[in-house]
Amino acid sequence: MNNTRAILNHESALAHVTGSAKFIDDIPEIPGTLCAHVYRSTEAHARIMSYDIGEALKTEGVHAILKANDIPGKNNMGPVVHDETCLAESIVNFRGEAIFLIAADTNEACIKAASLIKVEYELLPAIFTIEEAIHHQSFFGDGRKISCGDSKTALQESPLLIEGEFRSGGQEHWYLETQACLCIPDENNEMQVFSSSQNPAETQSIIAEVLGLDKHLVRVEVKRMGGAFGGKETQAAHVAAWSALLAKFTGRPVKIRLNRRDDQKFTGKRHPFLTQYKAGFDKNGHLLAVEMKLFSNAGATTDLSWAIMERAMFHADNAYYCPNMNITAMVCKTNLPSNTAFRGFGGPQGMAVIEHIMDAISAKTGIAPFEVRKLNFYGNTGKYTHYGQEVKNIHLQRMAIELETLASLAQRQSAIKDFNINNKSVKRGLAVSPVKFGISFTTTHLNQAGALMNIYQDGSIMVSHGGTEMGQGLHTKIRQIAATELGIEVDKIRVSATHTDHVPNTSATAASSGTDLNGMAVQDAARKLKTRLHSIAVKLLKADTSPEKEICYDNSRVFIADNPEKFIPFNELIQKAYFERISLSATGFYKTPDIHFDKNSGKGQPFHYFAFGMAATEVEVDMHSGMVKILRTDILHDAGNSINPEIDKGQIAGGYIQGCGWCIFEEIKYDQKGNILNFSPDTYKIPTMGDMPVDFNIHLLGHNYHEGTIFGSKAVGEPPFMLALSAWLAIRQAIEAKAGKEKALKLQIPATNEAILRCILAE
Repeated sequence: MNNTRAILNHESALAHVTGSAKFIDDIPEIPGTLCAHVYRSTEAHARIMSYDIGEALKTEGVHAILKANDIPGKNNMGPVVHDETCLAESIVNFRGEAIFLIAADTNEACIKAASLIKVEYELLPAIFTIEEAIHHQSFFGDGRKISCGDSKTALQESPLLIEGEFRSGGQEHWYLETQACLCIPDENNEMQVFSSSQNPAETQSIIAEVLGLDKHLVRVEVKRMGGAFGGKETQAAHVAAWSALLAKFTGRPVKIRLNRRDDQKFTGKRHPFLTQYKAGFDKNGHLLAVEMKLFSNAGATTDLSWAIMERAMFHADNAYYCPNMNITAMVCKTNLPSNTAFRGFGGPQGMAVIEHIMDAISAKTGIAPFEVRKLNFYGNTGKYTHYGQEVKNIHLQRMAIELETLASLAQRQSAIKDFNINNKSVKRGLAVSPVKFGISFTTTHLNQAGALMNIYQDGSIMVSHGGTEMGQGLHTKIRQIAATELGIEVDKIRVSATHTDHVPNTSATAASSGTDLNGMAVQDAARKLKTRLHSIAVKLLKADTSPEKEICYDNSRVFIADNPEKFIPFNELIQKAYFERISLSATGFYKTPDIHFDKNSGKGQPFHYFAFGMAATEVEVDMHSGMVKILRTDILHDAGNSINPEIDKGQIAGGYIQGCGWCIFEEIKYDQKGNILNFSPDTYKIPTMGDMPVDFNIHLLGHNYHEGTIFGSKAVGEPPFMLALSAWLAIRQAIEAKAGKEKALKLQIPATNEAILRCILAE
């Protein structure tokens, strides 16, 4: 029985489409449950001179209004650096920063009370953009550097040189379920927490800190999330801490669920980046040297900004070898809500710059863009990254050859050339972009996972692990892994909600590592149980106990490898083990081997492996309106020996479309006072079904078992996001057919309708 490549639907698919899947707001409320509301700063940077909550406290139905000095523990929510207050004390650092927490019988009472609160501010100077932060030297820390070779000398000696600036914008997560948490106080200072969080252990830790409790008194449960994309890795802890404080103070259950407008206005986004670059190359298109200075807009607090910047630095090469690289980085402190993790985690911002450079090399040399890329692929002239890691099992050349055939690239390029000659107002473009994405947390100690497996007397199994389900199919894959390892039907496996009291000290479900880490931990637990069951199986089968007589588990049967006809049913083995007082519960653990990175030297092996991908996208652009239509996308992706090909293809499709949102459609606008201007679906454009490629083809790279991972699979959560760069590059090709290469190269990210028209009309 091989469940690892079975066609198995997502374990919650039916519940999702029928509406029976339970999210935080669907949990039946205990009588007496209070609503909560956050009173937020109306200023971007100011000193709180005075406040008055007296009238608000008199509002009917209001049970509590908390301020910073009511916090019994630490006034902190910073996940890494403790620079983010739970409630503002004397200074507010962005519009929307929490100042007071209100608990009342109804949401209407909360809002009425909030309207009666009076706060007087003394305005302070505010910074909103990267350029302003650079001018005022407003940074978090002293910066980072990763380099190899001698970029300065190599640039001086390069036959050809380009330099400039590249900008990429932010992006709203727009998960369907907004930030939400329900906290229920229990006896002995215990707190039960139902959270929509990618990181239950961190949520537990922050709640314990603000309440002044030991962690064992805080129990966090995550059944599922209605999407997350990184937005609930750290910032789910905000609403959890606020609701826990109010629950502790009132002694009653408290729920916070942000409405869509507040969620979009006050939560962090993808980091906007500004990169200053220089690149040297020869007339044949070979990359000789690159220097980049990366600047990100972190917002008001550190959050995960340095880890995100670090990954951007790691991925500034994308799929291309360069013998001389110098990457420096600064994280800018501004007076905006703190930006945070987002699918790709800095990778897209780094990769976009080198893809821009590849297009610029093509423009300078006259070599076709895809040919320039192939010339510089890892494996052609070098295989070590600028941080010293060897790139192994490189699939780039193979994928390029296969994609050229799958997508009929040569024939279509010829057809597009003819189309553009015969059409003045509409132009087409076709571009190919690769992805090389490192898989692991770049903070080494996070690369660990635990699991708990309980076998019941009837042979059914409950699995708990540290990963969280946010729609990506993690629990489905875990069921397949457990079923395959024990040789039983998938229907006999159930995955519990994620609990901090079942599996402690877990890492976030992030970095595309959910299946890699937790799958291995589950496998470890299953193998421990099989070791315990071995002697019972040998006895029941009356088998020779010599080592070569392997006990096999398959088709819900247990048998000797060389005699499958003589077997015992799995559930019979379990029943006998129970009577023999054999423990049928086991923990599993996994830590990723052979990874390390020295931040001081900028050298190491931060990734367990690299996932590869390649996409060809054809677009049609209206030269009068800037409207973009994606005509066809062909993706060839490296998922290793996929555990569930259909779920992986779904992740690839979703990642690509979300990437198109960042590259083409989504633009966050602020006014001069730091107010976000587009914070709802009527003003913020996310991709819809109408923006899908008309012809969308997804292929998994075949014959691709990857050693050292769970059943030879590879991660697929984040790498496909960057494949959408092919759509942005294709738009450039279309503009080039109308306005020339120089104007096309001015198109940065996002390539909105307005940005496209500005490129076409630029003097």
